Order: sequence, then C-alpha cells, then structure tokens
Amino acid sequence: MRNYRRALITGATSGIGSAFASRLPSTTDLMLTGRDLARLNDEAQRAARPGRRVEVLAADLTLQQDRDRLVARAEEFDVDLLINNAGAGRLGRFLDSPADIEQQTVLLNVVAVVDLTRRLLPGMLARAQETRRRAGLIVVASTAAFAAVPMFATYAASKAFDLQFTEALAEELRDEPVDVVALCPGATRTNFGARAGWRNGGLPGAADPGDVAADALDALGRQTVCVPGRLREVALSPVVMPRRLLTGALGLAMRFVAGK
Repeated sequence: MRNYRRALITGATSGIGSAFASRLPSTTDLMLTGRDLARLNDEAQRAARPGRRVEVLAADLTLQQDRDRLVARAEEFDVDLLINNAGAGRLGRFLDSPADIEQQTVLLNVVAVVDLTRRLLPGMLARAQETRRRAGLIVVASTAAFAAVPMFATYAASKAFDLQFTEALAEELRDEPVDVVALCPGATRTNFGARAGWRNGGLPGAADPGDVAADALDALGRQTVCVPGRLREVALSPVVMPRRLLTGALGLAMRFVAGK
C-alpha cells in the first residue's frame, strides 16, 4: 500500500467508506464527507489515531453548492488520495421508481464523481510533481457495471459510466504521478442493500467491507480494475456470455430479489 498523506473519502459514514478510513495507515490524514454530521463525527472518532488529523464536512454531493464547499476544503487540506465512494440506487422497475430518485442516482454516481475528480485532480497532480510523490484516485463502481441489470437499470448504467470513465482516465494519466483504480465490488455487508430495497436488506455471501477496501488500496499502482475476492469470474461473465442472454438471466434474478 502506498503511503498517501491526506485522503478525501466521500460517503464515509458507513460501509466501504468507513472501511477505507479504518484501513488507511495512521500516517494518512483524513477528510470525511457525508450528509449526516452526527454520523461523520462518530466516524471521525473511530478513525482517530495518535498524530492523525481528521476533518469532517457534511455535504449533499447531488448539490452543486455542497460540492463547491467540499472542493474548497479539500484544496486547503492538500488531498493527495481521492476516494469517490458515495453512491445510491433504487431496486425496482424503472417506471415504478420516482423520477427524482432516478435523477439523484445519476447526480451522485456520475455527476459528483466527474465534478470532484475534474476539479481536484489538477491540484493533486501538481502537489505530487512538486513533492516527487504519487497521488491516488479510487472510483467505486460495481460488478453491476459489467452488464445491463434489469430492476436496477439506472444504478447499473451509472456504475458502467464510473468504470469506463476511470479506465479511460487511467490511460490518459499513465505518464502522470497518479495511480487510478476502479473498484468493482459485488454484494457487500453494508446498509446499501436495505436503502436500495433489497429483499431482507442484502444477499447471502456478501463480502466484508474491510476486505473490499483493503483490496482496493492494495490495487493502487498495480492494476486499474479491482474486482475483490471471488467475484472476478462473475465480472468476466459478460465477456464470455451473449449479452442478451446475460441480461435475461439477470432480469429473472433481480425480479426474485425485488419480490416482483
């Protein structure tokens, strides 16, 4: 794992975001952001280590003014590792989902990722060149990024954007002092499933978020696409299966999960 000095983690109050805060070395200062200030303060206490600086900023990343505030604070913080972890999605038929929920998914999973990355990366690169260190960028996509997923259409499409965006960035920046990783976890033991409307809140065999975060941090400087644990064969299935057949099979599975 590379030794980054200051990391910004979005969606830091639980799940994989919280796990990143725990798995980063104590020498890495943290800026944590999420919508709930009380939970951010709790997470800051859990992430505290002797000599570590931890700052929090409550922000709704679907709002331009909140992203503006976060960018300004992150530049003052001299962030050199950006972890775009915040994400949202709603399980169910696209036409049955409220239009504002679908819009919020795109704003958080796509617009916020592009906006924060575009505005913070130049400063990260400049600081890396000046200090002769390396910067880091992790974008949390999903195994859902590898295929169209009925009953989860907008979420899967947004994560496909995240994956391809990050892969393209990695190639564009191959000669720059920055390591770029697209993290593609599958079902993970977080609150995401319950918020998204999964039956029983999750799936059997879900991964531990600490293991997922550790795999992503280990991937920096080694690989561009990180599929944690035993999910690599699942992620590769769209390559070997006809896409229409795969989409149909996923549709049956997702209707069962959604109880439809």
